[in-house]
Amino acid sequence: MASTEQDLERRLGRTFRRKSLLREALTHASVGGERQRSGIDYERLEFLGDRVLGLVVAEDLYERFPGEGEDKLAPRLNALVNRDACARAARRMGLGQAIVLSSAEERTGGREKDTILADACEALIAAVYLDGGLKAARQLIALFWAEEFTAVGDAPRDPKTALQEWAAARRRPNPSYTVVERTGPDHAPHFLVEARVDGVEAARGAGPSKRDAERAAARAMLETVGVHV
Repeated sequence: MASTEQDLERRLGRTFRRKSLLREALTHASVGGERQRSGIDYERLEFLGDRVLGLVVAEDLYERFPGEGEDKLAPRLNALVNRDACARAARRMGLGQAIVLSSAEERTGGREKDTILADACEALIAAVYLDGGLKAARQLIALFWAEEFTAVGDAPRDPKTALQEWAAARRRPNPSYTVVERTGPDHAPHFLVEARVDGVEAARGAGPSKRDAERAAARAMLETVGVHV
């Protein structure tokens, strides 16, 4: 395990002073049950890392695009901090190789699951923040989110707005959104939402908040009708 942690530290370009933070950030909740102990896993760090990532990215966008209002900054922020973006950043770090999983989760391909990669990535951001401060967290995000920032050079359209415009152009009622399922603990919920528009097959999307799930559902429906945002 130690060599895996050291390999990750080399890829990150930093050495943790508090190794316990790194170990916590890399430990999946499934391990606790397998070892029959209360244990420490990355869920608490994930909660903090999500907020640190949001702050750093929001601050960066605020500085990069001084002439833009919230209507354009918000879609950029969502594109940079969502599960997919975090999972891609985790893969750039090689984070999957270092996550500690139960044998059952290992057998089901846990190291390649976007949800696990994204959650561990947020936990790692929190660990870096607690170990080295906000400056260290900024450096980590700047390094592994560089491609993501490039990709949102042109402000993406909000998928819910795009879907509403698509429906209005065809004289159809506004899209409706229904929460199909809510899972996960209160500090890290996961929503499954279904979007409906008259005359179009319903589409579903998931996310860590109701708003994110609604956007994912809207994006899925837009793809169904051949519109890309």
